Amino acid sequence: MAKAEEMRRARPSTAERLEFVVVGDLSAPGGFDEAVKDVDGIIHCAAPVATSFENPEQDVIIPAIEDTKAILTAASKEPSVKRIVITSSFAAVFDISRGWDPSWTYTADQWNPVTYDEAKADHGIGSYRGAKKLSERYAWDYVRDHKPTFDLVTLVPPIVFGPIAHPITKITQLNSSNQDIWAIASGKDYPQQRGPVWVDVRDLAYAHVQALFKLEAGGSRFLVGAPEKFSYQKVADIARSEFDWAKDVVQRGEEGKPLPPSFGFDGETAGKLFGLTYRSFRDSMIDAIKQFKELAHQSG
Repeated sequence: MAKAEEMRRARPSTAERLEFVVVGDLSAPGGFDEAVKDVDGIIHCAAPVATSFENPEQDVIIPAIEDTKAILTAASKEPSVKRIVITSSFAAVFDISRGWDPSWTYTADQWNPVTYDEAKADHGIGSYRGAKKLSERYAWDYVRDHKPTFDLVTLVPPIVFGPIAHPITKITQLNSSNQDIWAIASGKDYPQQRGPVWVDVRDLAYAHVQALFKLEAGGSRFLVGAPEKFSYQKVADIARSEFDWAKDVVQRGEEGKPLPPSFGFDGETAGKLFGLTYRSFRDSMIDAIKQFKELAHQSG
């Protein structure tokens, strides 16, 4: 429970209202039974995240499905639960065969074409894409087949950036997407970019809360992402223009280079229902890089 105490110390104004339960193995049968007692709503956002796997089926596909199964099964035993919100991923939607096709727009009605067999044979990002699709599909099938007392909402974000709220002590403890931002800000080479769509973590958090309480959201799936596209070149340009210390640190790259044409992404449907105005990429990067710089200084 050490992490729980860290969270309480980081949030003194809400510490008395925070309760923590150690679940252990997220995919173990019955693991969530005690945790969901007398709970009204659940936000399920824990899932394995990686881009390479030695044994894709055992490392990511089965755990993703079993995690989802465990929380749904536990909630089905607790009549107080009225809604579950599950964090999916744009990986469950993106069709890699289309590339960045600017004539195509992704909506919440679409799924990637990866099959179970294809996912377990792919030791890279394809297995992760398959796992995200298969686990979310399992959730929708479960609700359809079992007709529990709760309804389901799934949120489908692309890559997530922005300042962190959870306590960490070292810059190396940043999550992978923010590590990419700090890598650029600290002068390293730009990472490989797999897509142009993104969302600020604060906007995504707000969407989760709204998805839990908005009655009309029940039974629906939403893409959640900013209308503004991003590139790692834009990260570098923003860092160099906003922070004096970055001018001689950040690699210039192809300064001001525009993004190539790319696919559409329907984040507006979620924005309208949830009353969400997405942050600009510049504002997200300024807040994140400022925080990461301070953290890097504190941690040496």
